[in-house]
Amino acid sequence: MISEKRRTKSELKYATDQALPLPAINLYWELALPPGTNRDHRYSNPMVDGPHREKIKSLGRCLVIGFGGDPMVDKQQELVKMLALNGVPVEARFDDIGFHMIDLIDS
Repeated sequence: MISEKRRTKSELKYATDQALPLPAINLYWELALPPGTNRDHRYSNPMVDGPHREKIKSLGRCLVIGFGGDPMVDKQQELVKMLALNGVPVEARFDDIGFHMIDLIDS
């Protein structure tokens, strides 16, 4: 889960999402982040500057899967761009149909 202080279009579009409404997202971050910080902390927003940025370059292969019905999809797409710009081998799959944390695999 990634976020930032500024609200993305997908977060605003799905603010009343049944699975992941905006108030729940806010609460998750309030409970997860160190006291006195906001969603622009490196724990929630890897795009911010900081010492973690150098370590990103040493990541191995990454797979990012996102769906149009997910409030996080805009940040996922930003993450893919940032990883690629840092030389991380990244495979990205985005589909208009799908939701947060729901993957159906046809065997």
